[in-house]
Amino acid sequence: MKVVVAHNRYASGQPSGENVIVDAEIAQLGAAGVTVLPFLRSSDEIGTFSTAQKVLLPLSPIRNGSSQKALAELLKSEKPDVVHLHNPYPLLSPTVVKTAHAHGVPVVHTVHNYRQVCAPGLYFRDGHICTECRGRTFPLPAVTHTCYRGSKAQSAVMAATLAYHRGTWKQVDHFVALTDRIAAHLADFGIPAERITVKPNGIPDAGAAPAPGEGFLYAARLSPEKGLRLLLDAWSRHPDGALGPLRIAGDGPLRPLAEEAAATRSDVTYLGAVDNAAVRAEIARAACVIAASTWHDVLPTIVLEALSSGRPVLVTDRGGLPYLAGDAGWVVEPEPAAMADGLLRAREGAAALAPVARARFESQFAPDVLISRLIDVYRGVTR
Repeated sequence: MKVVVAHNRYASGQPSGENVIVDAEIAQLGAAGVTVLPFLRSSDEIGTFSTAQKVLLPLSPIRNGSSQKALAELLKSEKPDVVHLHNPYPLLSPTVVKTAHAHGVPVVHTVHNYRQVCAPGLYFRDGHICTECRGRTFPLPAVTHTCYRGSKAQSAVMAATLAYHRGTWKQVDHFVALTDRIAAHLADFGIPAERITVKPNGIPDAGAAPAPGEGFLYAARLSPEKGLRLLLDAWSRHPDGALGPLRIAGDGPLRPLAEEAAATRSDVTYLGAVDNAAVRAEIARAACVIAASTWHDVLPTIVLEALSSGRPVLVTDRGGLPYLAGDAGWVVEPEPAAMADGLLRAREGAAALAPVARARFESQFAPDVLISRLIDVYRGVTR
């Protein structure tokens, strides 16, 4: 089987988790015997554009003729069985779907966010969940609230793109939803259930950590929607040392909150920004991993990494988090009292759930399980 993987990589300095996930999936497909033809553009290219290209850049999300021409040439020369689209913005555009169909090639699309409806793709605005654009033919609230990059002009372009491509998305042959929450979002958008498969992103298997671990780890971008403020409020409701240690890894606009907590409590340590290997080591060191998101978080890989190491998770009931946690952790409402209670329950029960966490990873999220599921999707659309 021959598959074109189309993806617009995020620019350097922006959150790169999606880039890592796509690269890992390409490697896993290759290991499974699939011939992968990467069709990748990077937002870093924008800095090399001529003045004329930069003038036309705002229209790229709508079509981007140069990308469609290059894709058409690849399809004619390689004659792949499937085009697998990940992030189309800004240098590919959803027109990839029409280009592939013009050459008789079916399209599978992995949905990483809510951008069929929401301009920034988050369903989150000004510190709270927002779904004002859901069900609208033209998402005018996105322009009113300057939801895309804080710019009314850029928000207007993205809103126009979403309106223009509503029909394009309906032509995708099959959707890969990372969690049941994304599947529900697609169903609400009008996609029939038989064209949706729930398949999370796969991560390399770290193997179960050898010892039970102690305390809690919170590793995420320190931004409002990731729930650091919620966690620290809940943590402060327990006496210093009552829950064991809390270690915080990451960086972002709420870094001062983490630094202040570490300076005022002996049971809180702020690690700063750390690489993936260090995060893995901290997961093994902890007894439980926390994902405290206050938005409909799609698929934070820290949860999968925790399960891979045999660490249960304490998560909020937002987005895909309950689906990921399953029976391997605790799910609480994103409010301080509920989180404080969840911390106490997790402290008491983490050791008992460690083997459950590992078993959940092996049965549901191991790379070979997920890649097999994806290849089945490819086979389905090529029949």
